[in-house]
Amino acid sequence: MSNALDQQCINTLRFLSVDMVQKANSGHPGLPLGAAPMAYALWTRHMKYHPQDPHWVDRDRFVLSAGHGSALLYSLLFTTGYDLSLDDIKQFRQWGSKAPGHPEFGHTPGVEVTTGPLGQGLANAVGMALGEAQLAASYNRPGHAIIDHHTWAIVSDGDLMEGVASEAASLAGHLKLGKLICLYDDNYVTLSAGTDMTFSEDRARRFEAYGWQTIHVTDGNDLEAINAALDDARADTARPSLILVRTHIGYGSPEQDSYKAHGSPLGVEDVKETKQKLGWPVEPDFLLPEPALAHLREAQTRGAKAQDEWNRRLGAYTKAFPELAGELEGRLRGELPRGWDADIPVFPADAKGMATRVAGGKVMNAFAKKLPALCGGSADLDPSTHTALKDLGDFNPAGEPKNEDEQGSDGGGWSRAGRNFHYGVREHAMAAISNGLAAHGGFIPFDATFLIFSDYMRPAIRLAALMGVHVVHVFTHDSIALGEDGPTHQPVEQLASLRAIPNLTVIRPGDANETAAAWKVAVESTRHPVLLALTRQDVPTLDRTRYASADGVRRGAYVLSDAKDGKPSLILIASGSEVGLILAAADRLQAGGTAVRCVSMPSWELFDAQPQSYRDEVLPPAVTARLAVELGISQGWDRYVGAQGDMLGVDRFGASAPAGVLLREYGFTVDNVVRRANALLGR
Repeated sequence: MSNALDQQCINTLRFLSVDMVQKANSGHPGLPLGAAPMAYALWTRHMKYHPQDPHWVDRDRFVLSAGHGSALLYSLLFTTGYDLSLDDIKQFRQWGSKAPGHPEFGHTPGVEVTTGPLGQGLANAVGMALGEAQLAASYNRPGHAIIDHHTWAIVSDGDLMEGVASEAASLAGHLKLGKLICLYDDNYVTLSAGTDMTFSEDRARRFEAYGWQTIHVTDGNDLEAINAALDDARADTARPSLILVRTHIGYGSPEQDSYKAHGSPLGVEDVKETKQKLGWPVEPDFLLPEPALAHLREAQTRGAKAQDEWNRRLGAYTKAFPELAGELEGRLRGELPRGWDADIPVFPADAKGMATRVAGGKVMNAFAKKLPALCGGSADLDPSTHTALKDLGDFNPAGEPKNEDEQGSDGGGWSRAGRNFHYGVREHAMAAISNGLAAHGGFIPFDATFLIFSDYMRPAIRLAALMGVHVVHVFTHDSIALGEDGPTHQPVEQLASLRAIPNLTVIRPGDANETAAAWKVAVESTRHPVLLALTRQDVPTLDRTRYASADGVRRGAYVLSDAKDGKPSLILIASGSEVGLILAAADRLQAGGTAVRCVSMPSWELFDAQPQSYRDEVLPPAVTARLAVELGISQGWDRYVGAQGDMLGVDRFGASAPAGVLLREYGFTVDNVVRRANALLGR
């Protein structure tokens, strides 16, 4: 069903992968042996890419969701001409290698997202397809299809078992993301057993129920059948496609169709036997037949031609629509428009104040129209998180709403150019889709839910931090002060656990103006994700003529008020809603003669990044009487209060009661803060 050159190319991919794994004595040979034909067909006959410009805007995106098969991806990248050498792949899984154990975004040219935790890649691919659709609807014009590419993924049984994949696939079908095409490596085997032990449902019918087109290929070595399936998938622009390709894990090896081929090197003798069975020379390792390499490297010529043709179209588009073209190019370069933040309000002092979630919504909507890259939504919680972008449309399937109630929650109606994404109750997929949007380019994606449900999102948040992609997570209802919903909805340990993730900036602003400053930081922090933790309850808007400017948020912590001579004997530290509490306690303490400094510390990460001189200026080492106050567990605060300090936190679960009752019962009162402070001073 294929010619000799095709077979030579496929076996080149197979045995580069096998030799990588064998040399490293670590890795997963099973998927490359079984899936190489489908990957070859895709990369040589269907996918649009330019190896010498991995960041070309209108390239197709490819996601190896089954990231354990990374050796196959590195074989593809190397042989098609990306900046990955034979020496690089010979160092597979070694220190400093450009070919790490699982694909890493930003580390290996051509890798679009970091994959390995199963299901994440499929959800990232949904985000990429969503991004393509939104950009195309926003910027393409009749005769000028400047954004027009597909998103492809290879997925495994493990991917389809994961809940995040089910969430994302359901949404992709609902949104009719017809340029999303997944090749399913349907080999009947997982790491520890055959799928008959755990996975007997009809996967095709499940995806059909989601609204996907499904196509069966009964022989994973039949190139023409795979090609025909890929053609059929491309032809259906109204539905995403799942191509179920019956493959054989460890194809050609003594362990074919066994779980033993999944995640361990074949061994010297089995490698030899596999090569012999598939007609491949036993020696040398890492064999690169010239005809195969030359054929695979034709991707460079195809890619250059495709990109040149696109550049011509871009030139015509720019001439016809200069303002649109300028806006699009700025988005794709990740540039912030000049004056994007000019309309962010300065909130007047108000003892009653407002919830920081409400302030956050006002701030977002003040700059959203000037920042077209800002797109996102919540997990069915817009009315509570205040994250709807007003009059900017809802992204939804093409077509008219069924009734007036479906015109769009934001007042802007339905449109594939809409900037409000409705995720439904799918928190994990929401975060992973946001990662895909960020990796695609052209977006500052945000998502929103209650802080407690960050637990459902944590794997995707961690991957965003690992990739260093720009996602803004808006988490409201940030403490037990949300009240009557009780301990199931009251976050206690979440702030500490999220602060433990490297390369994630957590900001918990103390009032409306700190929230505005936090949003500025979030938008400008382009190299990592940012998390905003916001209150449900009202908090006072501080009088900034009396207290320091909220611009101090940029440095993570700042002196909000100080002893009259600038020489405090006591430092009170708080984040979020507790900032107002320590200020009230300080007033009482100072009335009694105590020299008190109040420090607002909305972000540990931003503060820790400051020079030591600034940190010592805010928290003088000589002042050892320090009390931190936060409605979360005390873990971690010792680094700021020191061995002689104290922390008023919540080291147990919450309870169902009105917020005021809970604050009193958990000790978050002026009286208790004063008592704890005096105890530190030996009174």
